[in-house]
Amino acid sequence: MSNPLDVVDELSASRPVLNADEIDAAAKRIADIIEPTPLQFSPRLSAATGAKVYLKREDFSAVRSYKLRGAYNLIVQLTTAEKAAGVVAASAGNHAQGVAFACKAMGISGRIYVPTTTPRQKRDRIRVHGGEFVELIAVGETYDAAAAAAADDVARTGATMVPPFDDVRTAAGQGTIAVEILDQLDTSPDLVIVPVGGGGCLAGIGTYLRDRSPRTAILGVEPAGAASMTAALVAGAPVTLPEIDPFVDGAAVRRIGAVPFAAVSGFGGRVVSHASLPLLTAPESLRGSGAFRIMQVDEGAICTCMLDLYQNEGIIAEPAGALAVTGLSEITVEPGSTVVCLVSGGNNDVSRYGEIIERSLVHRGLKHYFLVDFPQEPGALRRFLNEVLGPDDDITMFEYVKRNNRETGAALVGIELGAPSGLASLQQRIADSPIQCERLEPGSPAYRYLT
Repeated sequence: MSNPLDVVDELSASRPVLNADEIDAAAKRIADIIEPTPLQFSPRLSAATGAKVYLKREDFSAVRSYKLRGAYNLIVQLTTAEKAAGVVAASAGNHAQGVAFACKAMGISGRIYVPTTTPRQKRDRIRVHGGEFVELIAVGETYDAAAAAAADDVARTGATMVPPFDDVRTAAGQGTIAVEILDQLDTSPDLVIVPVGGGGCLAGIGTYLRDRSPRTAILGVEPAGAASMTAALVAGAPVTLPEIDPFVDGAAVRRIGAVPFAAVSGFGGRVVSHASLPLLTAPESLRGSGAFRIMQVDEGAICTCMLDLYQNEGIIAEPAGALAVTGLSEITVEPGSTVVCLVSGGNNDVSRYGEIIERSLVHRGLKHYFLVDFPQEPGALRRFLNEVLGPDDDITMFEYVKRNNRETGAALVGIELGAPSGLASLQQRIADSPIQCERLEPGSPAYRYLT
């Protein structure tokens, strides 16, 4: 009679382990369906940093993001019975497209849960990639709500869950990006900058580089409004954030995955502040050292980077897709070093560009909002224009907050400055004017409510 423990040991041994060999195996599995994405030299970013900067263009993939790699690597390894039972996935949009593409390619049925906040452009692409093999279900406002619904589906139906990041097979597939980077460069990169959402891509790329290019430093970049990897490293274990900013939808995750956390913490990953980053990138602490660090970037800075990529390189990056390049813009790298930034996705809905421009202007100190208590008399607005606005300032928004029969009426006024330095003189003219005016501080409850 066999020992039940032998069965457990056999099952454990059959499970893949996240290591460089498994990532190499994943690269072979996906080779027939996923073509390598370009590694492009960036003259603009190279000139700005003094380094040799390359962009790994995952927005060139069949689903415009790297998520296809992990999804296909997992699904192709399912047993015949598991494939017959179908798959289920939860995603903010990009992973869903990867799962949909894989389902259609292998003729497997799938149900995909996305948050109701997922941009329409991504939903449409999910349907295109999955066709008749995929059912799309929108539920909740966050990824976590969609994930809960997907978990309930799996419990009811017996289908296989395809996690977007918290699975060795997913992370290994995403780690094939690093295989291509080393193949495409003549030398090992000094620094690779990777976006961080759930952490699967960072875990996969980090695992491969630590083994095959151990002197390469790695910097993970996550949005300040959803810094779940930072929270996990500080706490010593994955934690659930009480709230997140869903703007960077491809990386807006409340809780980092257990598999990615184990990998990153095992690498000695630690959090750095912007103030310490110039020290981080000194030759003795970064270049050729294999350092592994995590940083956060402001959503407004991400928007500025998205606009720069579009206007200069013609790259349509989604917010999460621009995380790595945004991180590069906020650190100092050693001149002459070789840096690779992952442009992780290009599924951006053009209808969002109004908000992207707005957030960029606020971040750059060019856009400000004021509550102005105008006297209810002829000429009040003209006096405000003449006495308060500078020659390079422009009113971009004017809306009465409340109309009544009082002597004064409050209006929300948005002002765009010609330069950030113009704020001090604008505030001085406001102070000298008899018109009552209050600036709304970004991030304050009144600012969020009125803007």
